[in-house]
Amino acid sequence: MSDIRVKICGLREPGHVAAAVEAGARYVGFVFFPKSPRNVDVATAAALAAEVPPGVAKVALVVNADDALLDEITARVPLDMLQLHGGETPERVAEIRSRYGLPVMKAVGIAEAADLARIDDYAGVADQILVDAKPPKEAELPGGNGLAFDWRLLQGRHWTVPWMLAGGLTPENVALAAKLTGARQVDVSSGVESAPGEKDAERIAAFLKAAL
Repeated sequence: MSDIRVKICGLREPGHVAAAVEAGARYVGFVFFPKSPRNVDVATAAALAAEVPPGVAKVALVVNADDALLDEITARVPLDMLQLHGGETPERVAEIRSRYGLPVMKAVGIAEAADLARIDDYAGVADQILVDAKPPKEAELPGGNGLAFDWRLLQGRHWTVPWMLAGGLTPENVALAAKLTGARQVDVSSGVESAPGEKDAERIAAFLKAAL
């Protein structure tokens, strides 16, 4: 078994949380973004998170969330990490990290080599970086669009904080993606679904098997 750590994001049902854990996921993600087909309310997320065993990190994904929403989420859901997937500035990332005392992962969208510079902007304030495909300008979702970027852009790159590869990963391509980028952590959402927002336990298992 390799030491690649897998995050299954956008979970909404107990059976799929169990499938992710049983297959070996090291992170499970809950989406708090009403426009997403993977959106969950706070009560649902709290119930799902309560079933996650120790050793598997529980992550809340938010998009440009205000303090009121973050206050509610962090008060009611037992979390290990916050994932910021909007246009949060480095200053806002640092503010959230300080206010809530939780590790913060900041998503950075990549489409071309010039976008990589933005990773350095956040590496000093975030605990981890999620290197994702930049969404199309007309996209309503900042992630979970099933898009990949040119993984060769990441070859030979090193940053001062841990990073995770996302964007268009599937059971069929995750091994190649990890090989090309050197990623030790990978994140998947739409790539293990049978329809938008509908996780598939068999594809979750297949993804973990291919990644590990």
